[in-house]
Amino acid sequence: MSLLSRSLQTEWPFLVGLATTVLFLAFGRVWLADLANSVWFAVTFGWLFGAILISAFAVVRHADALAEKLGEPYGTLVLTLSMSGMEMMMITAIMYSGPSESSLARDTMLAIVMIVLNGLAGICLLFGGLRYHEQTYNLYGANAFLAVLLPLAVLGLVLPTFTVSSPGPTLSPLQSVFLILMSVGLYAVFLSIQTVRHRDYFVAPSTVGTAERHPAPEMDGEHTAHSARYHVVLLLAYVLPIVLLAKQIATPIDYGIRVLGAPAALGGLLVAVLILSPESLAAVRAALANRLQRSINLALGTALSSISLTIPAVLTIGFITGKTIVLGLEPPSMILLLLSLVVSMMTFALERTNILLGAVHLLLFLAYLMLIFQT
Repeated sequence: MSLLSRSLQTEWPFLVGLATTVLFLAFGRVWLADLANSVWFAVTFGWLFGAILISAFAVVRHADALAEKLGEPYGTLVLTLSMSGMEMMMITAIMYSGPSESSLARDTMLAIVMIVLNGLAGICLLFGGLRYHEQTYNLYGANAFLAVLLPLAVLGLVLPTFTVSSPGPTLSPLQSVFLILMSVGLYAVFLSIQTVRHRDYFVAPSTVGTAERHPAPEMDGEHTAHSARYHVVLLLAYVLPIVLLAKQIATPIDYGIRVLGAPAALGGLLVAVLILSPESLAAVRAALANRLQRSINLALGTALSSISLTIPAVLTIGFITGKTIVLGLEPPSMILLLLSLVVSMMTFALERTNILLGAVHLLLFLAYLMLIFQT
């Protein structure tokens, strides 16, 4: 089979995303006008959710191919920036068509941090521990992620609850500008550390114990026949349907939450699940292949890029559109966020991981799910 034929067979998700986008742009206003019929509601929501999800998997597939070509730490950086880019564009698209006051960005960022710091990290540590008993990683890289993530998470999601210069859990214009500049500046310094000055912090150290007893199987070498330009073009092509369909799926999500009386934070969780599902699979596969460094880079890198890039983006949108951006967390969510950050600092202060650490993080993730429905 020729390379062209294999490419056409592999890229079928693009046709699904393109067809769904065209149909909903043409008929979406009519189809989504009345969702009172439960069967039609399930069909439209499942259709949109599935189309966005397979497009997100395709984005990660091409980002992963670029990662193999670029090597570490550039590989995981491409993946995390791709996910954060999708997150920002989905939130932006939904916010533009939403109410004048929006907490979607806050809920989505909290969901992403909880999923990657507790759910994803917990599964990777648990599965890796079950297969290899102990796994090693580069302590300096994990500490660098957390050193930037901790102040940005507290300033962006905790501090607005206690400020008094603006009503509610929001920031004043001056505070917003300061947070935008600080978030972008800190992330820029971090990227220089990750890609230039201390690249070795984010590469797995050479080990003589566990890794030699359990050699890691080779990762999937799919798409190595294509050039980097090919993967970049298709990555961007798959992102477009995700952005255009984000506004469409906002309607059934809002309708379902309103009719079922579900908490508003559930919308942020659904957006986070759409964004993180493909990348989570890649991180778990890496942990099972005894490449814990890649899993940690993906998990912590996604949490950091989500906080440091999404907060400036949504605050800027607030300035442009006049929307009120709610960032401050409620007390239960605030406590859970701070507890997750403290536990992560303790977990990644050890040079070796085991199943106990994974179980602790999974417990915190289940606590987050419980608090969504009952605080």
